[in-house]
Amino acid sequence: MAQNDDVKVLKFALMIAAIVSLVYGLCYLLIPSTLVKLSGGNLVEASWLRWSGGVIIAWAIGALMVYSNPEKQNIFVTYLALAHLLSGLGLLYSWIMQEYSGATWFIAIPTCLILILSALLFWGRNKAKGIL
Repeated sequence: MAQNDDVKVLKFALMIAAIVSLVYGLCYLLIPSTLVKLSGGNLVEASWLRWSGGVIIAWAIGALMVYSNPEKQNIFVTYLALAHLLSGLGLLYSWIMQEYSGATWFIAIPTCLILILSALLFWGRNKAKGIL
């Protein structure tokens, strides 16, 4: 029973990661220019953002695959937690260094969300060590 409760945290984190990644991935893949316009930021070539949409969607698919069967998936969970941590730190750096030209809330929300999600993935990974 305790092991089942430990896996619940990991599964919750994986589901949130999948949802967030799918939303951002689809936006970057299908409507990158619209997303930049909504933020109020400087326009950039769509291809610079579009390719990353596919990568982010792959994160979502991987998270859903691991969600359905998390046993022995430590490498992917660690990778996903690190990917979110590094992405969040990159956004935070851009925000602090004022490299971002759009509305503040458009960088603040994903920065906080991704860093919190990274912490949640690391916590879930630590709690589910028994099956990973």
